[in-house]
This record gives sequence, C-alpha cells and structure tokens, in this order.
Amino acid sequence: MLPKLSKNTIVPMSAFINNFYKRVLSDATQKKSERVALLVAIGSFIAHLVLILLVDLKLIRLNTPSGLLESPIAAIYTPFSFILVYEVYLLVYYLPRSFTTYIGKQYEIIVLIIIRRLFKDFASLSLTPDWFKTPGDLQFTYDLMSSLLLFGLIYLFNRQNKSSYLAQEHDEAKLDGIARYIRIKKIIAASLVPVLVFLSIFSFATWFRASIYASGAEYSFKNLNNVFFEQFFSILIVVDVILLLFSFFHTDEFHKVIRNSGFVISTILIRLSFSAHGLMNNLLIITAIVFGLSILFIHNKFQDLMDDKIGHKG
Repeated sequence: MLPKLSKNTIVPMSAFINNFYKRVLSDATQKKSERVALLVAIGSFIAHLVLILLVDLKLIRLNTPSGLLESPIAAIYTPFSFILVYEVYLLVYYLPRSFTTYIGKQYEIIVLIIIRRLFKDFASLSLTPDWFKTPGDLQFTYDLMSSLLLFGLIYLFNRQNKSSYLAQEHDEAKLDGIARYIRIKKIIAASLVPVLVFLSIFSFATWFRASIYASGAEYSFKNLNNVFFEQFFSILIVVDVILLLFSFFHTDEFHKVIRNSGFVISTILIRLSFSAHGLMNNLLIITAIVFGLSILFIHNKFQDLMDDKIGHKG
C-alpha cells in the first residue's frame, strides 16, 4: 500500500511550481521576452547578411553550397526563426489563460513556418516559362496562396474566439472545478518550458550534426523547416489530449467536449502535414485550420442556443 502524501508535502511542491510559473510565464517576463526576441532577430538578420556577403566575396568557401547563403532575401529566414521561437513561448504563455487562444497560437505558428519557407525559397526560384512544371516553383506558388488563405482563416478564428472567450468567462465563473483546471493548466505550462528548451537544443544539435556529417547522421532532417517543430507539434498533441481529459473535471457539456476534441484533431492534422510534401502539405494545414474554425463556429452557435434556453427559463 502506497503512503499518502501529507498536506505539508503537497504545499511546497505547489509553491515551487507557482514560483517557477511566475518567473517564466508572468506578464513581466513576457514583455522582457518580447524585447529580447526582437533584439536577437535584428542581430541574427545582420549576421546572416554579413555571412552572405563574405561568401559572395569568396572570403568564406563552403564545400556544400546552401540556399540560405545565395541571396540577401534568404537572410530573412533567420530572424523569422527567432520570431517563431517567441511565438512558441507565447503559446505556452496563453495556455493557462484560454484554451482557444492557445489553439489559435498553434495556427499562427504553422502559418509563420510557411512564410519563413517562402523567404527561403525566394533564393531558388527558377523564373522560367516552365513555372508550373518546376517542383520548387510550384511549392512556392502553393505556399504563397496558402499563406494568404490561412491568414484570412485565422482572422475569422480570432473573431469567433472573442465571443467564445466572453461567454466562457461568464459560464466558468459558476463552475466549482475551474480553479483546479486552471491550476492544472499552469502546471502543464510550467512543465512545458524546460521540455521545449531541451527539445530546441537537441533539435539544433541534431541538425548541426547532420549538416556536417550528412552521410553518417541517423537523425537527419529532410526539410530544414521541420527542425524542432515536427517534434514540437507531437508534444502539443499529448498536451491537447491531457487538457481534454482534465476538462471533464469541470464540464461535461456536449458542445465544449466536442470543441476540445475537435481542437485535438486539428493539432493532429497539423502534425501530419510535416510528413507530407508538396500540395498535400498545404492541404493538410488548410484542412486543420478550417476544421478548427468550423468546430469553434458551431460551438459558439450551440452556446448561444444554450444561453437562449436559460434566458427563457429565467
């Protein structure tokens, strides 16, 4: 028989998590992180430009030419990478505050990955009459159209999220289990920080090793855009499922369960997109966000219906 944890054992553990959460995910830390991310992005952009200049002047010679060092436009890829890192931080920051906003951040991240890919592919465009026969040019076209469509879908999602969040605040204030659910989300968010730091270091180290020892690396990345984010969205699937299961402690309303379940499916579709190439990659991402938007729209309509019934009863 396992010994029971005493109150004195639980409180210090909870205090440690609260202190860690306040240090890394507080409003003040978020503001500081924003400034740091901006400065690092600017510095990395300048450094990348200088590196391209040195390669162009033949002051640095590379055995394996890289598309990221062929054009100054490709230098935008680097600051976008740091902006994406900050977006990952914002995703964790919003997780305890609003589940729907947390999902919206997932959508923003995947769109920024496509935008970053556009800057990378600018340098390798062939610009020939056979535009629609060249795989690289076709992928650029898919990404260009997809980014515009996804931007509009995220706008619609955020509009739906605003009405959903206001209604959610009104309902959740009456739920006995909401305080516990928020505490669980804070624990998950605080736990995600060291996991993501480790994952980012491991992903970069693995990619760096693969770029140097291309023939001997068992952990090779077929696509530079997949570095870190392929594993990142795998972790998010686990997080989404955990949030879905714990949500049953404070609500068993059908439309909320379907909404949270639908968001898990949306995250899985985004993760699957990293294993697809060409048009299928873009279609999976578009399908994921359209599905999430549709789920949220129907959820809000369902919530309006429930509110009307309560109003009539009153």
